[in-house]
Amino acid sequence: MLEVRTPVHDDLIDHLVRTTPLHRGEAARIVLDVLAYFDETTEEYVRRRHRELQSRGRTNPEIFPLISSELPRRAVAPPGLSLRQLRRIVYG
Repeated sequence: MLEVRTPVHDDLIDHLVRTTPLHRGEAARIVLDVLAYFDETTEEYVRRRHRELQSRGRTNPEIFPLISSELPRRAVAPPGLSLRQLRRIVYG
């Protein structure tokens, strides 16, 4: 079995291996995926969520208030953004 080493996060990976049925490689992949998710900038998040919601048939009048309500719940919440600022992120 391949041993996955990410020295910066070994403690967290070891904890997941001890406390869940995950193998080390699975735990390392999950840690890296979660960190990548939270490394996303506000602009990247707004653009991604806009695309996701639009692909589900939502319209902009529904999308921007929803994104606005989601932003404060992010791990590192950005400053409050107006609906106009959100539109500018998506459309420039």
